[in-house]
Amino acid sequence: MPEIILDDNNFQQEVLNGKGVFLIDFWAAWCSPCLIMAPIIEEIAKEYEGKAKICKFDVQHNQSVPNMYGIRAIPTMLIFKDGQLVDRIVGAVPKSMVVERIGKQLGNDSSKK
Repeated sequence: MPEIILDDNNFQQEVLNGKGVFLIDFWAAWCSPCLIMAPIIEEIAKEYEGKAKICKFDVQHNQSVPNMYGIRAIPTMLIFKDGQLVDRIVGAVPKSMVVERIGKQLGNDSSKK
């Protein structure tokens, strides 16, 4: 799977020091809405390979980063561009919404079909 697995240890190096657009899916294995979003996130990761980095962050085993960004509900998806937080999506949402928000950061006005 093309997603990047993040944790408290590699978050700064991968995302904050990284260049480009990152979508980080904060999730947990016991979260039903997170499991609904999982195949959508996988699809997006395949579609945006080479354009944006799609990442998974397990909040059950890593809590420093979620606390730092005030994540109180999951799934929450944060979008970073060149190390800066630029957008936040909370809850299980349609794929089109996620694609549109990533597209905005990539400079695409319309969502990818």
